[in-house]
Amino acid sequence: MNADAEFDLIVYGASGFTGRLVAEYLARRYGVAGEVKWAMAGRDAAKLAAVRDEIGAPPDTPLIVADARDQASIVAMVGRTRAVVTTVGPYQLYGEPLVAACAEAGTDYLDLCGEPAWMRQMIDRYEAQARASGARIVFSCGFDSIPFELGVFFLQKEAIRRTGKPAPRVKGRVRGMRGGFSGGTAASLDATMAAAAKDPSVLALLKNPFSLTPGFDGPEQPKGNRAELDVDLGLWTAPFVMAAINTRNVHRSNALLGHPWGRDLVYDEMILTGPGEQGQAIAEKMASRHGKELGGPDGPKPGEGPGKEERESGFFDVLMVGVYPDGSQVRASVKGDKDPGYGSTSKMISESAVCLVKDATDTPGGVWTPGAAMGDRLVKRLQDNAGLTFSVE
Repeated sequence: MNADAEFDLIVYGASGFTGRLVAEYLARRYGVAGEVKWAMAGRDAAKLAAVRDEIGAPPDTPLIVADARDQASIVAMVGRTRAVVTTVGPYQLYGEPLVAACAEAGTDYLDLCGEPAWMRQMIDRYEAQARASGARIVFSCGFDSIPFELGVFFLQKEAIRRTGKPAPRVKGRVRGMRGGFSGGTAASLDATMAAAAKDPSVLALLKNPFSLTPGFDGPEQPKGNRAELDVDLGLWTAPFVMAAINTRNVHRSNALLGHPWGRDLVYDEMILTGPGEQGQAIAEKMASRHGKELGGPDGPKPGEGPGKEERESGFFDVLMVGVYPDGSQVRASVKGDKDPGYGSTSKMISESAVCLVKDATDTPGGVWTPGAAMGDRLVKRLQDNAGLTFSVE
């Protein structure tokens, strides 16, 4: 970590829709020169200044011009900060220059990535360098995948406390959610599909539930691609579009922590639709649309998103169920008080960055998941500041 840097963190992409929300949160929660010293960065100084004024950030908030197509500007930015928060995606199109610069400089990196094939490529290319420089590269610090990855962390801690051993089968079940996915998420999915069409190795990574745990393959995992009755809960379930990234991050966390949840962990994610024929009908209808939630001409575009009222009225509620071979269960939940794609995500990545540079200074360099890098310290910050609730049920 770049301990003597001018800033604790820089928000790169601060004039974009999600980056602006991150900057707004930091301005409201931390000011500029208080507990956290931060700056706004992007391609256009005039746009940055306009956003700074519109969000009510102090007029002396530092502005930095940096562009992914100009590596010298990226390197210069990275050299001024302990951590960079980037909302500039799709990351497979714009992310690598920043990852490379951070890995070389020993600067921490945090993003909102949900692109597993690209993440694996970055692990293969930069893990050794990040370990050597002390840079902590932390992917997926938003709705994908913090509520799920940290949810399993929280559940298994309770499971071990109760029984002395982790639950070998864990189910992530979305009980409720209001608010859409971001335009960046939709663009990332499009870019991933385009990459897979060109390169068979990308498709192989997308199909492998252990694509983010190089050198380790666990047991067969549920496919989660059709409507199913969950016999442990007595409820029907439908496929969940974010499972493709979240499940891989859960397995990576388990591996990074030394497999405290067992080398035989089976984990999947589905949406709960209810009991009986009505639950089945809803699940089957949702399954028929699986994978189409993010696309289409009416979907959000990068830089677009819901208004403040829609963000404020959004929420999410995720149930985690640990199941033992004898049928006994341990349950926990993770809830958020804003829409998942923007309101909660902007708070999650902000607090992840603050946690990384302020609380998790003992975490060594490498490519991390939020839970493996920060664990209970991040749970506390998210509960104290970001409107998330972790509960045993």
